[in-house]
Amino acid sequence: MPSVLTPSPRLKLPAGLALEWPGGSAGRGSAPVRVRLGSRSMLARLSVGDIGDLADAYVRGELEIDGALPDVMEVAGELAGDPVRKGARGAWPGLLRRWRSRWQHRPPRDAEHVRFHYDVSDDFYALWLDPLRVYSCAYYATPAMSLEGAQRAKLDLVCRKLMLAPGQTLLDIGAGWGGLLIWAAAHYGVRAVGITLSQHQYEHVNAQIDACGLRGRVEMRLLDYRDLPAGERYDRIASIGMFEHVGDARLDDYFARLYALLRPGGLLLNHGIAAGGLDNAELGAGMGRFIERHIFPGGELVHVSRAVQSLARSGCELLDAENLRPHYARTLWAWSAALEAQLDRARACADEATIRAYRLYLAGSAMCFERGWLSLYQLLAARPDGSTGPGWAAHSDYPYTRSHLFASPQRALGV
Repeated sequence: MPSVLTPSPRLKLPAGLALEWPGGSAGRGSAPVRVRLGSRSMLARLSVGDIGDLADAYVRGELEIDGALPDVMEVAGELAGDPVRKGARGAWPGLLRRWRSRWQHRPPRDAEHVRFHYDVSDDFYALWLDPLRVYSCAYYATPAMSLEGAQRAKLDLVCRKLMLAPGQTLLDIGAGWGGLLIWAAAHYGVRAVGITLSQHQYEHVNAQIDACGLRGRVEMRLLDYRDLPAGERYDRIASIGMFEHVGDARLDDYFARLYALLRPGGLLLNHGIAAGGLDNAELGAGMGRFIERHIFPGGELVHVSRAVQSLARSGCELLDAENLRPHYARTLWAWSAALEAQLDRARACADEATIRAYRLYLAGSAMCFERGWLSLYQLLAARPDGSTGPGWAAHSDYPYTRSHLFASPQRALGV
C-alpha cells in the first residue's frame, strides 16, 4: 500500500486534488480530481505549476487523470497561478521571438502547421463541431441557444457586420470547412471565394459547393494568402480564426495584403484570438508550449492593441471592435462536452494521444477564456475611398449608425 505523505511547503495541493505516485500519495481521498503520476519525478513539475509538462505526460500515457473536466480545469487553473504574467517576455527574448516568428512563418512551414492541425481527420472534427463545422467562436444571441444555433448566429453576425448584399464579392481568408462561404452565398447572394492550406478542407468545401448547388457562385482554392493574385479586388474580406497563424512578425504584411485586395470603400472583418496581456506572446505555466507541440504548431497570439496597430499601418480605418470572450468560453465547453460524449467513436477516427491532447486543449482553452487569460475580438475596418466634399464623410460603405446590427433575422436565431 502506498504511504500517505503530507505535501511539502513547495507542494501545496488544491483542495480538489488527490495525488498518487509509486510509493506515495497526497491529498484527500474524496477529492473530485485524482491524478496518478507515473513517477515521483513529476512532483517537481507540479510544485512549480508547470501544467504544460503534466499535460504532455498525460498525452504520452505517463500520467492518468480521473474526474470531470470542469473539475480538472479548476485544479489546473489554481496550479497555473498567473500564466499571463509567467508568459511575459523581456526585450531580448522578444527580439528572438520576432526572429523566430519571421523564420517559421514562411509559406512551406505555414502549410505544414495548418495540415498538422486541420488534417487530423474530418470525421474526428465532425463529432464535436456543429453540422456546418464552424471551427471558431460562436455567438450566443439568446441564453438558451444551442451550439448549432449560436454558430448560425455568428455567421449571420459576420455577414451583417460586413453589410453583405447580392452581387458583392467576398473573400474568406482561411475558410475552414466553408461555413461562412456557404452561408453568405445562400442567404446574402454574394459571390464568394475562400482559401485554405488544408487538403481535407479544400475537398470537403468543394463537395459542399456541389451539394448546395452553389458552383459558379462559390469557389474554394488551395492557396496561401500570399499567392492571391495582386490584381484581384473584393468588396468584402473576412479573416476568421486566421491571423493567429500569421505570426507577430508577419502581421503588418498580412493586413497590408488584405488592404490591397479590398476595393476602396470596402469592409474587412478580422475575428481572432488575442493574448490576455500586453507583454506575453504565449501563456506561461507550460500551457503555450503544450499548444505549440500538440495542437497549433506555429500559432502566435498578440494583444488586440497590436492587431489594431497593424490594421492602422495597412491604411485601414478601424470602425468597430467587439470582445466575444465569454462566447468563446461557452463555445469551447460545448465542443468539449460533445467530444466527451463520443470518446469511443473518436477513437475510431484518431489515435489515443490525439484524443487526449484535444480533451485537455478544449477544456483548458475554455478555462482560459473564462478567466480572461485569452480573449476573442472581432475588428471591423474599412479601406477609405479618399472621397471628399459634402456628404462624403464616411469614406466607406459603412453607415453613420449601427442600426443594421440590432434587428437580427430569424435565421440568425436558428428559427
